[in-house]
Amino acid sequence: MLGAVVGDVIGSVHERAGTKTRDFPLFVRESRFTDDTVLSVAVADCLLSGRDYADAFHDYYAVYPGAGYGKAFVEWASQRRREPYGSWGNGSAMRVAPVAWAFGTLAEVVREAGRTAAVTHDHPEGVRGAEAVAAAVFLARTGHPKDGIRGHVETAFGYDLSARLDDLRPAYRFDVSCQGSVPQSLIAFLESDGYEDAVRNAVSLGGDADTMACIAGAVAEAFYGGVSAAVAEPALARLDDRLRGVVEAFTARFGR
Repeated sequence: MLGAVVGDVIGSVHERAGTKTRDFPLFVRESRFTDDTVLSVAVADCLLSGRDYADAFHDYYAVYPGAGYGKAFVEWASQRRREPYGSWGNGSAMRVAPVAWAFGTLAEVVREAGRTAAVTHDHPEGVRGAEAVAAAVFLARTGHPKDGIRGHVETAFGYDLSARLDDLRPAYRFDVSCQGSVPQSLIAFLESDGYEDAVRNAVSLGGDADTMACIAGAVAEAFYGGVSAAVAEPALARLDDRLRGVVEAFTARFGR
């Protein structure tokens, strides 16, 4: 999950900026964690402790209310509602990476990914996005080649991953839907040659940059065997003790 957190922090300053280049500093003074990190940590916390997902999402929102959540999530979490709200947004996909590290089979990962999504994002597209990302991370961490990851995601989840970033980039715009951002994020990973390259690819599309870098970074960490200290440490330094502590505990228990 460290790759997801680092991707979120790097992408944070490019949110709605329309960045269309891979040439940018990874960290600037304004780089910060967003709701992607907060809710990924919440999922990790649940996997460590057995907590209920809805309770954890409510509690983490209460501690970090200004992290940049979507309007529907804010209404749901602030009222501590229990019923999901039918979202097809990429919030389900951005927070799911820890699931892929905590279970030993693809079937278990996909099933649990669906559970994390359905707490809020019970629309079929919201569930599909979370399941596809979790499956990609699991396949990456268990040694599958890129062609295998691509083929499985296309066959099992119906996403078309055949496009090239250079063809997508000119017309691509900010899109918070799973169907309009998850495939592009996975393509950013598939065209990469390392962790940093995957995150730069995701940001360069000029879309929902922190979430797309979070997703691409999650798969890239698993595939390339981690995140270098030179990239991870500046991101972790921007977390508070609570968030950093969960990341470290999760990595110690489930990490490579």
